[in-house]
Amino acid sequence: MNAEITTANLRDGAKITYRRWGAGNSGGRILLVHPLALDGCLWEPVAAWLAAARMDVIAPDCRGHGRSERSPGPYSVEQFADDLTDLMDHAGWANAIVAGCSMGGCVAQAFAGAYPQRLQGLVLVDTTSWYGPDAQASWAERATKARTEGLASMSGFQTTRWFSDAYRADHPERVAEVVDIFIANQLECYAASCAMLGAADLRSVLPRIRVPVQVVVGEDDYATPVAASEYLAREIPGARLIILPHARHLTLVERPDNIAAAIAEVTEASVS
Repeated sequence: MNAEITTANLRDGAKITYRRWGAGNSGGRILLVHPLALDGCLWEPVAAWLAAARMDVIAPDCRGHGRSERSPGPYSVEQFADDLTDLMDHAGWANAIVAGCSMGGCVAQAFAGAYPQRLQGLVLVDTTSWYGPDAQASWAERATKARTEGLASMSGFQTTRWFSDAYRADHPERVAEVVDIFIANQLECYAASCAMLGAADLRSVLPRIRVPVQVVVGEDDYATPVAASEYLAREIPGARLIILPHARHLTLVERPDNIAAAIAEVTEASVS
């Protein structure tokens, strides 16, 4: 199923591009948020699976990413959460299941904290609530490397973090597609997004979440390790933890059926 691609205006006048599958389907409203320096097209296999199950699915390119306006920083995860709300208003959605991977999971947690009345369920994929006491320095170092050496110089490092050795060997074309998205980023937008993640601390949000939640992580994810997901599942009341064997950081690409099934389970639980 092909996605419809269109734009919406945000409250500050910036424009955001989003993809939509299954518009008007009545099986649930699903909002998918992508990782850092990538875009909404990564969700296509997951979204197609959900749309075939009669769900209405939207995946935006976050501000500064993909086809969305390369609006200047600084950014915050709370601002990105506001953008999701503006997009939901544009789509005519009162509420939705929100799923986010990596950076998208941080944004989803910020949305849960700021807009609990608009959240029906939450799926947190390969993410964390806080990158730790050295986060600002480590993310600043990554932004500096991108500025001085270029994003292409980081692509080898990124692919080994994103994908298991077996996936890289079996799917080189898909890996190359993801790398192309990464290196097409505008450097200042990338740097602003790095600073945003360095400053993000969503730990206080977690005990207040009162919707069905699944936390999913690759067993071999060392960007946001299993321990980070165990913390999320422990701190969010009633959350379920799923560990996917032999997968790394981008399980939404490496294991799309598992991610789609987790979203479908949360959708079902949200209406039961």
